[in-house]
Amino acid sequence: MITAIVLINAELKKLANLGDELAGIDNVAEVYSVTGDYDFVAIIRVKEYGDVADTVTRHIAQLDGVINTNTMLAFQCFSRYDMERIWSIGLEQ
Repeated sequence: MITAIVLINAELKKLANLGDELAGIDNVAEVYSVTGDYDFVAIIRVKEYGDVADTVTRHIAQLDGVINTNTMLAFQCFSRYDMERIWSIGLEQ
C-alpha cells in the first residue's frame, strides 16, 4: 500500500466545509485540520503511484476553495499505536 501525505492551503471562506469534502474523496483515508502553514493534511492510501497523482490533481486540487497542495510520499511507517494494537490482540483490558 502506498501512503501519501497531502498538505493543503484553502480559502478562508471555504474552511468550514472543505474538511468533509476532502474526506469524501476516494482514496482519502483521513483528513486533519491543522495549525501552521497549511489548513488541512490529507492522508491518501492507494495501490499504485498513478492513483496518488489522480487523487491529488483530479480530485483534491479541483475542489472549490483549494488554493494549492504539497504532496509527500511516505517510505516507512513507524507507529507505536499500530504495534500496541498488534501485541494486544486477544488480551483482556
